[in-house]
Amino acid sequence: MNQVRTKICGITSPEDAYMVAEAGADAIGLVFYEKSKRFVDIATAQTVVRALPPFVSVVALFVNASQVRIQEVLAAVPIDVLQFHGDETADFCRSFGRPYLKAVRVRNTQDILDAAQAYPDARGILFDAHIEGEYGGTGLSFDWQLLPEKINHHWILSGGLSPENVTQAVKLTGALAVDVSSGVELVPGIKSKEKVRAFIANAQL
Repeated sequence: MNQVRTKICGITSPEDAYMVAEAGADAIGLVFYEKSKRFVDIATAQTVVRALPPFVSVVALFVNASQVRIQEVLAAVPIDVLQFHGDETADFCRSFGRPYLKAVRVRNTQDILDAAQAYPDARGILFDAHIEGEYGGTGLSFDWQLLPEKINHHWILSGGLSPENVTQAVKLTGALAVDVSSGVELVPGIKSKEKVRAFIANAQL
């Protein structure tokens, strides 16, 4: 059986970073989008990353950020992967010379197929719910049956996942990677140890 990779997004403290790593997460997400309830500044991000043990990937999430802003973060924080949640083009995403993920807010199957074609060099395409005016972290899922039987790209399932539904989600979609934020929180930006542990364990069933 393939191991399902797990990313816990919206980490805002070194304590939560260490906790999710200890629970077995493959990656954490740092949100550099100021309108998010889970926004972190550079100084906080530095303390979060310092708390991580080896071999846990650090993903930096941006929404329509300027090239200058992204370069500023990359110069100050050791980032492994960039995650773009806005309307960024493939040329923009690849311009930083780092592996990147491109989030797609799914309304229909064509959105999925178009994204796989438009971002061929992305490390993966992340499928999230389409909520007007929101760029992730809503706690809402899209209709997983919209996923086509074959996607010619690595992809990540996101949007409305929780310890209660991740087993069903993985079984139904065949996802090999899942991303969660609000589904394992006590309040926005603060993770629950019990929920994180349950989510990671249930993703493997």
